[in-house]
Amino acid sequence: MKSRRAALRTQFDVRREFETLEESCVPSYVHRNPLAAWTAWSRLTAAARLYARFAPAGPVLDFGSATGELRQVLEPIRGDYHFVEQNEVLVGALKRNIPEARREDGAQLGEGRFAAVFALDSLEHNEEIGPILETIARSLRPDGVFILSGPTENALYRLGRRLAGFDGHYHVQTIYDIERQAQACFRREARSLQPAGIPLFALSAWRAKRP
Repeated sequence: MKSRRAALRTQFDVRREFETLEESCVPSYVHRNPLAAWTAWSRLTAAARLYARFAPAGPVLDFGSATGELRQVLEPIRGDYHFVEQNEVLVGALKRNIPEARREDGAQLGEGRFAAVFALDSLEHNEEIGPILETIARSLRPDGVFILSGPTENALYRLGRRLAGFDGHYHVQTIYDIERQAQACFRREARSLQPAGIPLFALSAWRAKRP
């Protein structure tokens, strides 16, 4: 991931643009502390392993994509790459890096479109999770997989966040809150704590429940 870290450092002045970027993972990806950066990138590679294990061929949706770094680790990707992102600065960077990427409206994803949907460290920013999860469930093909990750917000996580220089005021849910609500429309296939079993983040794979 050294090349992508270097590219992001070229594209962004994180110190100057921090308020614009702080709700994304970009400051973590380029963090001066190698351990903090490794923690961020390792979640992507772990999510890519779940994709390789569970996802069929077909279109992929990155919900809360930031600059699309997930796309860089999904090799081989077995379908077109689609994304949802509200921050126009990040969208501009993503489109420069991945011109073929297709932007989607997060509220109108359609029925049964995607072989895989990722929501990596993005849903915890939302007050109302239920409707988003229902939309994601409807957007999955019957054989599709939903890959989810988010912060535990436990004492160890809060300590690490403080040491990294982040305050996390924009996190309004923990991953445990999100997983509880996900059980209404998904069944879980796999789960791990990240990075490498350390309980900073939880990463999981789900299938949509069908009537």
